Amino acid sequence: MRTPADRIRHALSFEIIGILLATPLGALVFHLPAGNSAVIVVGSATVAMAWNYIYNLGFDHLMRATRGTTAKTLPIRIVHAIAFELGLLVMLMPAIAWYLDISLWDALVMDIAFALFYMGYALVFNWIYDRVFPLPEWQTARS
Repeated sequence: MRTPADRIRHALSFEIIGILLATPLGALVFHLPAGNSAVIVVGSATVAMAWNYIYNLGFDHLMRATRGTTAKTLPIRIVHAIAFELGLLVMLMPAIAWYLDISLWDALVMDIAFALFYMGYALVFNWIYDRVFPLPEWQTARS
């Protein structure tokens, strides 16, 4: 399993790159002032970093308990990304509605759009991260 330091590196790099991509996209797609887009994206990223650490730790424990390894297949990666984003959606939607003074429905639409972006981004990022920083146990599993 990944070390705490590796999990922190993973979470920080994921969120920094995500912020750099999502802030201008959010402003453009939702016609938000750049400052509001930045507050939503940075605030969401802060919550997501904490959730990322907790969620991935729990997911890895579940993987090890049920499969004996933390190596992920493509279907497991898809389930991983969807479940992560659903948990984040539940946490962020009320905050977005409050901050932008919009309805929960509008916040849901906005949150779903960000979630779809981040699901694709998470799938690609995590796949690359696992290739750049593979765990020793995966070498044994592939042999």
